[in-house]
Amino acid sequence: MDQKQLKTSWQQRIIIGIIAFLLLFSTVAVYALIVLSNEKSKSKNEQVSKELTKVEEELTAKRNELETMVKGFSDTYYGKFSNYRSRVRSYNATSVNNSGLTTEDLEIGSGAEITSETSYYSYYIGWCADESVFDSSFDSWENPTALIDPLSYTSGESEFVQGWEDGVLGMKIGGVREIAIPGELAYGETKEICGGKNSPLKFIMAVDPGEEYTKKVDEYNELMNQYYVLYYSQNQDLLNAE
Repeated sequence: MDQKQLKTSWQQRIIIGIIAFLLLFSTVAVYALIVLSNEKSKSKNEQVSKELTKVEEELTAKRNELETMVKGFSDTYYGKFSNYRSRVRSYNATSVNNSGLTTEDLEIGSGAEITSETSYYSYYIGWCADESVFDSSFDSWENPTALIDPLSYTSGESEFVQGWEDGVLGMKIGGVREIAIPGELAYGETKEICGGKNSPLKFIMAVDPGEEYTKKVDEYNELMNQYYVLYYSQNQDLLNAE
């Protein structure tokens, strides 16, 4: 093969030049895309971070509003509801189990009658046959000074025992009712409480949903949803790695 054959023609040189240009252009283009992508990602993260901070501030403010309202509830209901602490006394467990679900209205409310479709808020005291209190809305059962957040019941989403759900039916919002629940309508065999399974329970409840409180709770929950979406967006790579 002579030197003439080894030399590239001008057509070949043009093609090689075009290929080199395309390689250089593609390299620059890829680099530019990476830079732009990083800048875009950085800008997005900064924006998400600002939005997250804003939502956190709104959540804090909304929670403070709710705490102020709860304090108001305590001032309104604590004195009245605490009077019913004297109703917490021992009872015959066998008798409650044999009698089935029973209720006694201690105070008739002025609001709407509770049905299976009603959502509401409730203060409560729950106690065992030996008079021991297993749960209550007081900040401290032994030495209570206030009521904590009212318990929320949402129709169709409740984890309350069946005896509670059935026991409030017909009760009027704002009233106080004592409910005696046999073990089979309480926790049955699923949970040990009051010293064993199938234990009967008693509750006293004061019910009042408070439309303004309900509205603020809904607003708070909506903010929490926004917070979770933004938090996931900001930490998506980290969460995916986990």
